[in-house]
Amino acid sequence: MKNTSYIYWLLLLIPISFIGLYFFNKSQDAPLRTLPYLGPKQYQDKVDTAYHVVKSFSFMNQYHETVTEQTVANKIYVTDFFFTTCQTICPIMSNQLERVYKTFADNPDVMILSHTVAPEEDSVEVLMQYANKYGLKDKKWLFLTGEKKHLYDMARKSYLLNVEDGNGDADDFIHTQNFVLVDKEKHLRGMYDGTDSAEISRLIVDMQLLLKEYAYKEKHP
Repeated sequence: MKNTSYIYWLLLLIPISFIGLYFFNKSQDAPLRTLPYLGPKQYQDKVDTAYHVVKSFSFMNQYHETVTEQTVANKIYVTDFFFTTCQTICPIMSNQLERVYKTFADNPDVMILSHTVAPEEDSVEVLMQYANKYGLKDKKWLFLTGEKKHLYDMARKSYLLNVEDGNGDADDFIHTQNFVLVDKEKHLRGMYDGTDSAEISRLIVDMQLLLKEYAYKEKHP
C-alpha cells in the first residue's frame, strides 16, 4: 500500500516539475523592464520614433589619443563634465565614477568619458596626472580635452546637461554635477546626480539593466 502511494505521488510530481521548468524558462525569455529615452524626439510617418542622438565628436584623451564616437561604438558609457582644479563637487563626482569604473572593470561593453570644462588649464599631461590619482592603466575611463566651444556644445546640445545659452568664449562656464548614461545607439537613457551616492547606486543598477536589455535583444533579434 505504501509503495502504491509513493508511486502515485511520484507520478504526480513529474508533470508538475516539467510544468514548473517550462514556465521558468519562459520567464527567462520574458522582455525586461527597459530604461526611458531622454531628450526631444520626433515621429516619422506617425509610427517610427526618432530619439535624441549624441552628435559626432573629436577630443584628445590623457594618452594623447584622439577619441571620437567610434571609440564608444557598440558600448554603453557614462559621461560627465569636470575640471581638475575644482575643489567642490568634482572630487566627489570622480570618486563616485570610480565606483562605476570598479563595478564594470571587467566588462568590455562599458566605458566612462570625463570631459574637462577648463581646457585652457587641463592639458593632456594634467589629465594624465589626474587619471593617475585613480590608478588607471587601461582605456575604460578616459579624460578628454579639446576646443572649449566643442566641449560646451557637447554638454549643452548632445548630453543636455546645461540649458543656459553660451558660445564657449572666455566668459562661458559650465559647472554641473550630473552624469548621463548613453546607450549603444547614442541615445540618452538616464541622468544622475554625481554627488549623491544613492543616485550612483541607481546608475549602476540601470547600467546592468541596459546591458541585460542588449543581451535580450541579441537572443531575440
